[in-house]
Amino acid sequence: MKKTLYCLTVCLASLFASCSADPTVQQVEKPRVIVTCDPELDDLNSLIRLVLYAPDMQLEGLVYASSQFHWKGDGKGTKWFVDGREYTRNGLNYGPMESWRWDPEERFIDDVVDAYTASYPNLKVHGDYPTPEYMRSIVRIGNIEFDGDISKDSPGSDLIKEKILDQVPGKLFVTAWGGCSTIARALKSIQDEYEGTAQWNEMKAKIQDKVYLCLSGDQDDTFANYIKPNWPEIGVLNIRGGTVPLAYGAQNRVSEADKMYYSAEWLAANISSRGPLGEMYRIWGDGKQMVKGDIMDYFGLSGYNADELRQMGYVVWMPPQPKGVFLAEGDTFTYLNLLGNGLRAFEDDTYGGWGGRKQPDTEGQTSTFVLGAPDPVMPDFVPAAQNDFAERMHWAVTPKFEDANHHPVITAPLALSGKPGETLKIKAKVTDPDNDELALRWWQFKVGSYEGDASVDNPSEAATAFTIPADAKAGDTIHLILEATDHGTPALTHYHRLIVTVQ
Repeated sequence: MKKTLYCLTVCLASLFASCSADPTVQQVEKPRVIVTCDPELDDLNSLIRLVLYAPDMQLEGLVYASSQFHWKGDGKGTKWFVDGREYTRNGLNYGPMESWRWDPEERFIDDVVDAYTASYPNLKVHGDYPTPEYMRSIVRIGNIEFDGDISKDSPGSDLIKEKILDQVPGKLFVTAWGGCSTIARALKSIQDEYEGTAQWNEMKAKIQDKVYLCLSGDQDDTFANYIKPNWPEIGVLNIRGGTVPLAYGAQNRVSEADKMYYSAEWLAANISSRGPLGEMYRIWGDGKQMVKGDIMDYFGLSGYNADELRQMGYVVWMPPQPKGVFLAEGDTFTYLNLLGNGLRAFEDDTYGGWGGRKQPDTEGQTSTFVLGAPDPVMPDFVPAAQNDFAERMHWAVTPKFEDANHHPVITAPLALSGKPGETLKIKAKVTDPDNDELALRWWQFKVGSYEGDASVDNPSEAATAFTIPADAKAGDTIHLILEATDHGTPALTHYHRLIVTVQ
């Protein structure tokens, strides 16, 4: 991908500020992102996908975290127990333990960085990928000793604290794919140091405006027990459903047409066969196990039914699947809307993108992700997202630019305004770095405040005109998407969101 892919006219005073209506302004604003994750296999898979999208964001931390499902212990024989946890469910009745489902030599983040390092000579040909040295420099150990323990600082919490307190403008997106204890400790350390000082109230307000938590649930109760009571105005990802389902069992929740992207054949051809990163990507029946002897992790086995697995001592918490099919990327949804695909979904949770959108009935939820009925406003993004992932995996094994496919490049205004009945000229241009033929389509993304139908004059042309509906009211917004799909293999799609505001 050439740098011109990112030369969209994004001008944001901060990540959630309003866009300029001046289409001549050219400015790039990548979201700043810190990732915290525990050693669950779906975290591993989500991390593999994430590093392939490193050019789309400013990665500032890759942090080992604990959760109620994975914690290391302090190595001193200290025992830990929280009632109602995984070790007391599904027929288990374990008492206090020194650790839970954690390899003493755990290094899965470092393993992904190693695979990234091996792939970097190829990746840098296709995009502005950060160096392996930089990627290693942002790896930290967080609060991993015990489930939900925020009693002391860690290198990971120190890094998060440093980024929270820096003077870099814009939002800081902090993901929690496991528990929130490392994030909670960073916030508590700030509170302990500054609460009661003259600058505390102003500092707290700025932090709550700056920090945006992208949580995969509350996996150790530290969000509910500490963050929410003490930082009630902090931003939290609030989307409903899954535009691109990637959790455990996702293949059972997609259309028949999309099931191919979760099949053993597609994964073998496009993901697992492609270099060091592909080899690490977990699929059903791959013979691997995150922690040796883990009774909850039977996903590497194949050819056994649930009863047979139980007889072998495993806790079967989801039905076994055929060998080679999709397993899980349960945390990818936390960053899908941060990607630079042109949908600008990171600007506002209501905008919608590959990761879904905030809907009116999700107000006030503390849960960050709710499976429910499909959102009728959201299109099917599965083919575009999965083809994009597949091609980036291809970049990792392709040393020549001309031997791979790359995204179309769109230059167009981000915002226009006019009165009801007024016709606006849209000056847009689309090119393809590989000189592929392009299929263009303008469509209305019905996430704006105007609830009626709207369309441009020539939906298959980049430069076109748009007449603001006569029944639109002052202050209404209309979101128009220019979608460009090339004729490469696989076909790659890029978008451009134009927001029309009615005067």
